Amino acid sequence: MKVLMVIVDGMSDRGNGNTTPLKSAHSPNLDFLAERGITGIMDTIRPGIRPGSDTAHFSILGYDPFEYYTGRGPIEAAGAGIDVKPGDIAFRVNFGTVEGEGSIFDKIVVDRRAGRIQDKEELVRAINENVKLDGVEFILANASGHRAALVFRGEGLSDRITDSDPKKEGRAVKRVEPLDSSAEFTAEIVNEFIEKSHEVLENHPLNAERAEAGLPKANVLLLRGVGKAVHVPEFEERYGLKAAFVAGTTLIKGIGRLIGADVIENSKFTGSRDTDLNLKVETALKALETHDFVLLHIKAPDEFGHDGDFDGKKEFIERVDQAITPLRELDFSRVCLTVLSDHSTPVSVRDHSADPVPVMIVHDGVRRDDVKAFNEFEVYKGGLCRIRGEDLMNIILDLIGKAKKFGA
Repeated sequence: MKVLMVIVDGMSDRGNGNTTPLKSAHSPNLDFLAERGITGIMDTIRPGIRPGSDTAHFSILGYDPFEYYTGRGPIEAAGAGIDVKPGDIAFRVNFGTVEGEGSIFDKIVVDRRAGRIQDKEELVRAINENVKLDGVEFILANASGHRAALVFRGEGLSDRITDSDPKKEGRAVKRVEPLDSSAEFTAEIVNEFIEKSHEVLENHPLNAERAEAGLPKANVLLLRGVGKAVHVPEFEERYGLKAAFVAGTTLIKGIGRLIGADVIENSKFTGSRDTDLNLKVETALKALETHDFVLLHIKAPDEFGHDGDFDGKKEFIERVDQAITPLRELDFSRVCLTVLSDHSTPVSVRDHSADPVPVMIVHDGVRRDDVKAFNEFEVYKGGLCRIRGEDLMNIILDLIGKAKKFGA
């Protein structure tokens, strides 16, 4: 028995009158699958709680986010290829641009993305080679675009500290502050790292070249999303299923690595609207031959939701629908297919909302309901009714004969 889980990030919407991008989209394949399965709506965390993509995915995979989520930093670090260990302190990082005199904490951030710099490998290498800290190890890893990930490793570290990222241009780099006395040493070390890395970046030949070409210098690291890595049980250990992730975003790849899944990467999996959807589906189906559980993640509808672009979101959902045509031919006596969104990203809100998401399960073992269209206005009538994200894996395990009996 195999499981294929397709998560279309931010696909769900609140609605504009009596429609949504999903309802408005021409989606014959999603409708075909919904008619052959069981449908419902799902609060990926709990009713009324606005999920992040990170906490939502933890919950959907059966990991209580209130236990295993400490911040986005450890996930991004794992996604960037760092072997994150329990006790590590990790951050999301932007390469940014600062101007001004004095300490780094006096200088003003004029660009939080350093002109959306892409080629940062030399800068990352220079920091790793030239910044030295007493008693604490650090690892800076390159990530996509202007981003990186950062881990501190050593005794007595705490995640009870603030960010250095001011979040807006025109403000000074923030000095990292301890939130309690246990974090004073960590704040001191992180501030020292920010100062020393700025010195390396400011004097790097690549930034001299960028300045000469009229491009913003990538001369500061802006830290946010701090979290302390904790032990996360491996997916195979938890469920007895060998897992693979097909994803383009660092975040989702990071979750996959944290739970011990095989992360299948390809430069054509961008985690954005230019991703190769057909290749992603083809890769996921190929992975089903060697794995018991495959998660296929598609990001772009969330981007269109954040942009407030109703038509763009609708049209991309139609592209997704066309790409999943091969799923109609799955042997549902041997494969349990689940299609869902991780959260709603309404175009009217331009952010995540707590609105429940549509979900369907297609498998010969389900009690098929009367729903014939996959959208927010129909699936709430389905046989799954309203479930939580943490319920989904339990339902799937029962359908594929992997659930353990509770009681005698």
